[in-house]
Amino acid sequence: QVQLVESGGGLVQAGGSLRLSCAASGRTFSAYGMGWFRQPPGKEREFVAAINSSGGRTNYADSVKGRFTISRDNAKMTVNLQMNSLKPEDTAVYYCAAPLIRGGLLRTGINEYHYWGQGTQVTVSS
Repeated sequence: QVQLVESGGGLVQAGGSLRLSCAASGRTFSAYGMGWFRQPPGKEREFVAAINSSGGRTNYADSVKGRFTISRDNAKMTVNLQMNSLKPEDTAVYYCAAPLIRGGLLRTGINEYHYWGQGTQVTVSS
């Protein structure tokens, strides 16, 4: 069983920054790609960012490209999301996710992930 726990969410003003972290446990973390998704109020869950197993490759949604940075620390079994220049439209519950099958591919689809954290709320005020 894989467990994922997000932290770092909160309330921030537009233009500010926030850093989210996801702590993983239960399997060989370094063998799996990881992803961040978010779900704004009243909307569907959407892809935010992904990182491959080694951390050498990343992928971002167009809406966050240039503002968000995904990273990972395999020794600490964490994946992070640094969010800068936050906008009100970034307000959402943010989830980290892990696939069922090991591999280093960048995955952007919800159906490509099996394990999900509980989510952490990010609220950006104008």
